[in-house]
Amino acid sequence: MTSRPGEVVRFRFDGRDYEGRRGDTLAAALLANGVRRVSTSVQLGQPRGIFSAGGEEPNALVQIETPFPEPMLPATTVEICDGLVATGLPGKGRLADRPDPARYDTVHAHCDVLVVGAGPAGLMAAAEAARGGARVILADERPAPGGSLLGTAEAVDGLPGRRWAAERAAELDGLADVRVLCRTTVFGHYDDNYLVAVERRTNHLGAAAPATTARERIWRIRARRVVHATGAHERFPAFAGNDLPGVMLAGAARTYVNQYGVRPGRRAVVLTTNDTAYPAALDLAAAGIEIAAIVDVRQAPGEEWARRCAERGIDVLTGHVVTAARGAGELSSVVVAPEDGGQARDVPADLLLVSGGWTPVVHLFSQAGGTLRFDEEIGAFVPGDTQARDVRLAVEVAGSARGVPTLSGCLRDGAEAGRRALAAAGFAVPDQAPPPAVEDEPAAAPARHLWLVPAADGDGDDYREHFVDLQRDVTVADVLRATGAGLRSVEHVKRYTTAGTAHDQGRTSGLLTSAITAHALGLDVADLGVTTFRAPYAPVSFAALAGRDRGHLHDPVRVTAMHDWHVARGAPLENVGQWKRPWYYPLDGEDMTAAVLRECRAAREDVAMMDASTLGKIDVIGPDAAELLDRLYTNMMSTLPVGSIRYGVMCRPDGMVFDDGTVIRLAEDHFLATTTTGNAAAVLDWMEEWLQTEWPSLRVHCTSVTEQWATVALVGPRSREVLAGLAPGLDVGNASFPFMTWRDAEVAGIPARVCRISFSGELAYEINVRSWYGLALWEAVNAAGVTPYGTETMHVLRAEKGYPIIGQDTDGTVTPQDLGMAWVVSKKKADFIGKRSFSRADTVRPDRKQLVGLLPEDTGRLLPEGVHLVEPGGTRALGHVTSGYRSAALGRTFALALISGGRERVGERLHAAMGEEMIPVTVTHHVLYDPEGARRDG
Repeated sequence: MTSRPGEVVRFRFDGRDYEGRRGDTLAAALLANGVRRVSTSVQLGQPRGIFSAGGEEPNALVQIETPFPEPMLPATTVEICDGLVATGLPGKGRLADRPDPARYDTVHAHCDVLVVGAGPAGLMAAAEAARGGARVILADERPAPGGSLLGTAEAVDGLPGRRWAAERAAELDGLADVRVLCRTTVFGHYDDNYLVAVERRTNHLGAAAPATTARERIWRIRARRVVHATGAHERFPAFAGNDLPGVMLAGAARTYVNQYGVRPGRRAVVLTTNDTAYPAALDLAAAGIEIAAIVDVRQAPGEEWARRCAERGIDVLTGHVVTAARGAGELSSVVVAPEDGGQARDVPADLLLVSGGWTPVVHLFSQAGGTLRFDEEIGAFVPGDTQARDVRLAVEVAGSARGVPTLSGCLRDGAEAGRRALAAAGFAVPDQAPPPAVEDEPAAAPARHLWLVPAADGDGDDYREHFVDLQRDVTVADVLRATGAGLRSVEHVKRYTTAGTAHDQGRTSGLLTSAITAHALGLDVADLGVTTFRAPYAPVSFAALAGRDRGHLHDPVRVTAMHDWHVARGAPLENVGQWKRPWYYPLDGEDMTAAVLRECRAAREDVAMMDASTLGKIDVIGPDAAELLDRLYTNMMSTLPVGSIRYGVMCRPDGMVFDDGTVIRLAEDHFLATTTTGNAAAVLDWMEEWLQTEWPSLRVHCTSVTEQWATVALVGPRSREVLAGLAPGLDVGNASFPFMTWRDAEVAGIPARVCRISFSGELAYEINVRSWYGLALWEAVNAAGVTPYGTETMHVLRAEKGYPIIGQDTDGTVTPQDLGMAWVVSKKKADFIGKRSFSRADTVRPDRKQLVGLLPEDTGRLLPEGVHLVEPGGTRALGHVTSGYRSAALGRTFALALISGGRERVGERLHAAMGEEMIPVTVTHHVLYDPEGARRDG
């Protein structure tokens, strides 16, 4: 390891202990320790080394093991810390096997000008916007501002570029209306200048941080104007062996030398198509790395750079190419030859620096709706007209992100972009400040665009070592195979080869893929174009996106007024929507099966009670309330008398069941509609959508009152007796209180609305009280000797009666007729949502899946939900099990199922396919218990 200043940091990689320096990335520290092989490729398993110095890294993926497991991170972005443990990856990671103790957070921010990128252009843009009084946010993915200045030896205003950048950033950060965000990657630019960024709040994953500090923070930013100063990624040409460890981007090697004080090799060859590799070569030479040769594909490089190289004794081979990189596991030599086909020579080297030009980072610009154009001078796609009519483009693009080639040009361009953004945001633009001075900046010679170094014979098989996408192991041969198969769109080639689909999103390979495809098709890359840039620009952890919305905070937890009672009695809780509902109430020594069977027997043979408070309840009031409900439900609600209740079904316009429940008429203009627990919000939203978008003339108000009422379902043959004892002032006789009516009464001394409704088929009542009386009512009913039961028992009871659960026994493709409920579809109403669809040919065909019952021949065999059903000896699935239970009343197991032409199959023998086993079952009517309904009235 070279001697470098700075605080020593100890870490472990691939089972070995190393030392680095505070501020190193893992990649820099590994290179300083001579580690060249970091990972293996995902498809071919070939060794891969460090290729870049930033987020564009396609090769060196690592898995963090300590302090907390985190997969698929580029070693070039991982900042080392004491105790860090990491391993190289074969392109696939491993998620943590324990909960993440870290906090994640979200911040919403507004600004006048958001500048993305704190390189030379971004710093100047932010400074100009701040000078004009704008609120400015400056975001950059690196730990420190400066961009390309961090890895060069260039000077600005007489200061080293890195120091100049630090001072400018400090000045900005000191302003009240400016916020500088480092380690912050803006990964999405959406409509109306809404941008999303992720900020790494700690020194990567493990540096100690206060408990109040989030590890990562999502920034959701609204900006009047945005400046994209996102820079450019260096790219590489395709040649044989260009994936070997030791092959590296020239700009990356320069960064390791200048920013980290690390020599990435001992003897280097430089392959370039442009002037930017020359200062890299000179910086490496100054750091003690032998430059064996600069291989320039051009005939005439920049004169000043050639002169400086001659002064250093560096051999410049113009009109030459690198035809191959060679080595067993890592680079050991480079094959160099004249491009016109002269004699090749083998040059020993452990480092090959490549620069095939620079590709502007236009991802965010494209996401924002910007169009791209091909710039022949730089050989890349750049942003088109930012003043286009598309209102989404409230953006400016500055510096190398739009193809500006020089440092001085980027500084000037950034300042101009900041001033344009300031004016567009509505601020007065101050007098222009003098631009920073850049010393010793030679004029650049024209670049040449070399995408592919031809193989010896030019045959497709000869291009199996010419890599296009290093992360996906995509070669030129793969691209040629795609075009040979007839693919002409680069989007299709991308999907055929998987090029550009890895974590790096094709940063270094995307344009190369387009160029190779264009070459194969005989097209210009400008005409072929590039693939679509989609968010996120960089990988973002699900934990960061979730923020605090995970674990107990993932979703609001809703509990009924009786919740503490359920918990105290040991009831396991089931999540239904956002509600916590008691699943069953086990007595000592009971498992779930025994408890549910006991609860079912109590409901069928004696009396039982359930907390039904979670059912959705929507107050519908207004002169047109009846009309609204007639349009929403398949059956007639306007004819419902005050004091009565009617079951109803809602369908979507396609005729498929959306929800079901009851409607209670409280007054001529006042109804209470109940819904399934999980669909309460969706039904209210459905009502509001139709009212606001289709029927705004209807005079109706819909209000959720679910949490205002607590409901106790009293069920079983003795329920009338129990209710009579609790409500002595209520006439509970069958004649005076018939099925599907409601009465106001005092129950246990509490004002209540009592509904004669049954979801079990037994004599039953639903007692509704204000929520703050819920526990008192529950305890009073329980004290009358009534057995509590949970949701599992509820499911068994309703399934025995063939009552479907929407969302369990339906899947969005089921009509009321499929459920055997044609009776709920009105033939009197002129129209309602879904009516027209009931006459469609597909809706009336006889082989539709219909709800039926199933009885396994083995009466103890339970059929799990989702099991497919086939004819004996057949393989074609006829349908599937939707619900399966053990029944105390039937003395056996049973199930409900959706089966093609199910009602015509009653009595048939089918098989339930459970793995390799075929379970014989008999199809029966879906109402398996008390089909006459005799038990409903007691």
